[in-house]
Amino acid sequence: MPRKRKSMRKTKEILRLHYEQRLGQRQIARAANVSQSTVHEYLVRAQAAGLQWPLPDDWDEGRLVAALFPANAGSKTPPKKPLPDFNHFREQMEQHRELTIELLWEEYRAQQPDGYGYSHLCKLYRQWKKQQDVVLRQQHHPGEKLFVDWAGATIPIHHVDGSVSQAPLFVSALGVSSYTYAEATPNQQMTHWLKVQMNAVEFYGGCPQLIIPDNTKTGVTKACRYEPDLNPTYQEFAAHYHVAVMPARPYKPRDKAKVESAVQVVQRWIVMRLRHRRFFSLREANEAIRELLVQLNQRPFRKRRDESRASLFQKIDQPALRPLPAERYDLSQWAQARVNIDYHAAFDDNWYSVPYTLTGELVDIRATPSTVELFHHGKRVASHVRHRGRHQAVTQNEHRPRSHQEHLAWTPSRIVNWAAKIGSHTAQMVEKILDDKPHPQMGYRSCLGLIRLATKYSPARLEAASERALLTGAIGYQRVKSILKTGLDAQSLAPPPPSPSSPPHENLRGPEYFQ
Repeated sequence: MPRKRKSMRKTKEILRLHYEQRLGQRQIARAANVSQSTVHEYLVRAQAAGLQWPLPDDWDEGRLVAALFPANAGSKTPPKKPLPDFNHFREQMEQHRELTIELLWEEYRAQQPDGYGYSHLCKLYRQWKKQQDVVLRQQHHPGEKLFVDWAGATIPIHHVDGSVSQAPLFVSALGVSSYTYAEATPNQQMTHWLKVQMNAVEFYGGCPQLIIPDNTKTGVTKACRYEPDLNPTYQEFAAHYHVAVMPARPYKPRDKAKVESAVQVVQRWIVMRLRHRRFFSLREANEAIRELLVQLNQRPFRKRRDESRASLFQKIDQPALRPLPAERYDLSQWAQARVNIDYHAAFDDNWYSVPYTLTGELVDIRATPSTVELFHHGKRVASHVRHRGRHQAVTQNEHRPRSHQEHLAWTPSRIVNWAAKIGSHTAQMVEKILDDKPHPQMGYRSCLGLIRLATKYSPARLEAASERALLTGAIGYQRVKSILKTGLDAQSLAPPPPSPSSPPHENLRGPEYFQ
C-alpha cells in the first residue's frame, strides 16, 4: 500500500525546513509532525522532481502532488515479519512472576505463524530493553534553541471593582546561556501566546533556529509523543520568523529542561519577590518583572562566579541569532469550515462567500484583524474585508451563479421601464402590482409573468387588457391574463354612467351660499 500523502501545508513545511532552515531529517520530522521515514521519502521525491524552495506562487496542491507522486511511482511493501509489542511483554512479565518469554513467544507465533524465531526474538527483546529509560544529555548550540513555556505560578491583578484576576506568566530561555525572558499575560489563548513570543524574540534581538514549546493546546492541535500536530496559525508564525517549532514530547520534561529550570528560577526569584506587592494592571506588573529580569540575568552562576546569563548571552547566543524580519507577524487565526448550500462559509458568527462551485467542500479560513481569506487545497479562492458585526453575510457578486446574478440585477425601476416599452397602461399595472406587495421583490414574478403575456398575445392586446384592468380595478397577473383569455380586451370600454344629480330641496344649499 502506498504511504498516505500529507497535506500541502505539511509538504511545504518539510521542504522549507530542509532548503531554508538546513535542518536534519530528525529535527524536520519532529517540527513538521511526520515520521523521519516520511521526511526522507519526501526529500528524495523532491530531489528527483527537481523541486527548489521557494515553490512558484502559481503551484497549487494538485501540481505539487503530481510532481512528488507521478503515476508510475512505486510503493513500499510492509515488512513481512511484524515485531511483537515489547511493552506488552514487559507489562505481562512484571505482573506474572512465573511467566517466561518463551510462553510469550509461543503466543506471538500463534498470532504470527511466520514471525521471528525464539532466539531472534529474545535478542530483539534484549536490545529493546537496553534502549528504555536512557537519559539523553542535550548538547545545545549557540543561538539554536529557544525553550518556551507557561509557569505554574500566576500574578494577581487587582481591579477597581474589587475583583482579582490571575495573570499567567510566560517564560522563555535560550539553550546555551539560559538567558531568560518573562511576561505576564491576560490569558493563555493563541493571541497572547504568539504576542509574548514576538516580544521574546524582540527582547533577545534575534531569532533562534528552533522554538521548543510544551504540548500546549494553543500551539499544538493534537498532542502526540511521536507526531504532534501544530496549530496552522503557529506554523505560519514560525514561517514568518524563519524558525522551526519542535514541541517537546508529552510528559517528558527533560526535553525542555532549560525552560523548566528557568520557570523554577523565575518563580523563586521574581514571583516570590513580588508576592507582597499589589498590581492594578498588567503593564504595572510587567514593569516590575522587567526590573527583576535584569537582576536575574546578571546574577552570577553559583558554580561559575565569573559568568552570568547575560554575559554568556552576549558572548555566545546573541552573535548566533538570526536577524528579525523587517515587519512584525500579522497575527492571524486559522479555522476550517464546510461551504453551505448558499456558497458561504461560517466564521466568527458571520458568513463569507466562495465560488458557488465549492458548495459542500471543506475550506481553510485564515483571518487577520482586517481580512478573511479562504483556501481550498492550499489555493486562495476568496478574500474579504473582515466584518466586525454578527450574523452578517459578506458576499462577492462574482461568487454567485449567473442565474442568481441576473435575478439580483432586477430592480423595481428596471421592471417598470421594461413594461413602459409595451405601453403606459402596462407600466401603470406593474407599478400597482409592486405597490400592493409588502416588499417590491415579492411582486417580481407577477410582473415578469405580465410582461411575458405580450409574447403570447401581442403588445397591443396586453396594453388594452391592462387599460381595462386598471379601469375596473382588476389588479394582478391572473386578472389581466383572464381578460386576454376571454377576449374582453377587444370590447370597447363604455364610459362610466354619470352620477345622478340631487333633487331640489329647501334644506340643500348651493355653492352660492358659501361665496
